[in-house]
Amino acid sequence: MAEPTIEDYYLEERSFPPPPEFAETALVRDRSLYDQAEKDYQAFWADQAAALTWTKPWDTVLEWDLPFAKWFVGGQLNVSYNCLDRHVEAGRGDRVAYHWEGEPGDSRTLTYADLLDQVQRFANVLKGLGVTKGDTVAIYMPMVPELPVAMLACARIGAAHSVVFGGFSSDALRGRINDASCKVLVTADGGWRRGAPVGLKGNADEAIAGAPTIEHVVVVRRIESEPPMTEGRDHWWHELMQGADPDCPAEPMDSEQLLYLLYTSGTTAKPKGIMHTTGGYLTQVAFTHKYVFDLHAETDIYWCAADIGWVTGHSYIVYGPLANGATSVMYEGTPDFPDKDRWWSIIERYGVTILYCAPTAIRTFMKWGTQYPEAHDLGSLRVLGSVGEPINPEAWIWYHENIGGGHCPVVDTWWQTETGAIMISPLPGVTATKPGSATFPLPGISAEVVDDAGTKVTKGGGYLTLTRPWPSMLRGIYGDPERYKETYWSRFPDRYFAGDGAKVDDEGYLWLLGRVDDVMNVSGHRVSTTEVESALVDHATVAEAAVVGAKDETTGQAIIAFVTLRTGNEPSDAHGQVLRAHVATRIGPIARPKTIIFTDDLPKTRSGKIMRRLLRDVAEGRDLGDTTTLADAGVVDEIKRRAATAPTEE
Repeated sequence: MAEPTIEDYYLEERSFPPPPEFAETALVRDRSLYDQAEKDYQAFWADQAAALTWTKPWDTVLEWDLPFAKWFVGGQLNVSYNCLDRHVEAGRGDRVAYHWEGEPGDSRTLTYADLLDQVQRFANVLKGLGVTKGDTVAIYMPMVPELPVAMLACARIGAAHSVVFGGFSSDALRGRINDASCKVLVTADGGWRRGAPVGLKGNADEAIAGAPTIEHVVVVRRIESEPPMTEGRDHWWHELMQGADPDCPAEPMDSEQLLYLLYTSGTTAKPKGIMHTTGGYLTQVAFTHKYVFDLHAETDIYWCAADIGWVTGHSYIVYGPLANGATSVMYEGTPDFPDKDRWWSIIERYGVTILYCAPTAIRTFMKWGTQYPEAHDLGSLRVLGSVGEPINPEAWIWYHENIGGGHCPVVDTWWQTETGAIMISPLPGVTATKPGSATFPLPGISAEVVDDAGTKVTKGGGYLTLTRPWPSMLRGIYGDPERYKETYWSRFPDRYFAGDGAKVDDEGYLWLLGRVDDVMNVSGHRVSTTEVESALVDHATVAEAAVVGAKDETTGQAIIAFVTLRTGNEPSDAHGQVLRAHVATRIGPIARPKTIIFTDDLPKTRSGKIMRRLLRDVAEGRDLGDTTTLADAGVVDEIKRRAATAPTEE
């Protein structure tokens, strides 16, 4: 008998059916979409594509030459037109597209007509700088409205954009510019973070000193600084926009025209330029945004609290919401400026009805305490979403009760930069949810958990795979088709696999277990870090936990846990013993951590992802690797100090 790929320990028995009053008005109230997709998935996606405006109908829904897909072949459309012009032409130009709020408290409101005007002008600016269809434009900006304007302007004229997260270093920016041979860089003098101005133009200058393809740099004035401007190369955004022609017709694009590149880190040092194209991508992000969040565009106020520098922001701040004519909130800064209730004040002020954020943020709010959300009226909320990593059941419950008032469905979504759009998620008017489970594949998506041999797992742990193409899938790695095949399609024949573990329960629910790189081998048992973290966060005193495996002469690997306690709880050796016993009770003795290291915070990127690689380095006493993308590099030094004195259970 084969050994289990990833063992299944953590049991979650709570279940939450859709609230009857929610289901009554939900866009999806039965299984008809699932039934339609199961009958003919290509016809199903063709129906979803028909909700967009095409200037030329497609000839073929799907051309599939494994592992390369083309969707809606022969069809033409323009993403910018679908996100802006068609709403204005339908008389919805006065609808708010973005309520934007800067971290210092300044704000702007942009209607669809405003956004269309800005996008047309900037599209003409790009043309005036020599950008043509097929070129690539790099964008390195804070969370300001000019960022989606620049993206949509590129889409309008057929230039691909490559957005680089504003927290990345000049080296990271340079590598991405050079890989895609970008012609123009759009940046800003800086942005605001925790009450202080943070410069960007200096990083941009350093990057393009080694990027010979950059011909022009456009700079948005945000922090009122006076950065060096190179004559003939650097231009102020506001000056170019003043003289720009306000009319720029959207050019029809082939369905498979490259819309954007987005770089994601790989196992090697060279980031992967993920390619997303036009028709299939827009079809799936519009479909998923509408139905996963039960969007009623006329009345909802939607807030995705991610950064546009990541795929979540591309798909669910820019393209999905705008394609659906939604009204969104966009916020520049951190959740704790000027105090730890900033998010809740934003929700109260704008009447936000849908909130989509990361489990890391939720666990941070748990640590801070309920007094902050309790100080605000969050009664406008009706749907809560989770994205970016598996959510611990207790964080799910805290979110549901303290933010959603116990009445908002929680849609826990699984997807990746590579998938382009949400793949596994509840539909809130239909699906009974379980805390910590992303539930089931969406209509039109086929996902299976398999073991090491590629055999389908009907109950238990394994590798999450996708068994057929989907419209928003990546079209490859820029300039490296062989790496694309090797990275995603070589592990299991005819299946897409991007490295995530998952388990299936008795009712067929899917539970994501994180990267298979994060599975620990303890005395021959393959234990998921996610399950141990969930058991720790299940304890009433714990706000957040990160677990890694460290080499151990006896067991192969030992479980090392880094734990942040909720406010009001003190770390101690005795408390560590209580938590070890709790994990042993909740999961089993095999999962009992050998060492628990209490820490005030965990090493996170600016996007909120825990950097477990650094924690593994700490646990095994190695020199630390690159820490430039950390939100607070000092956190690691403090963890190293505490790790050196933490008691170890023999």
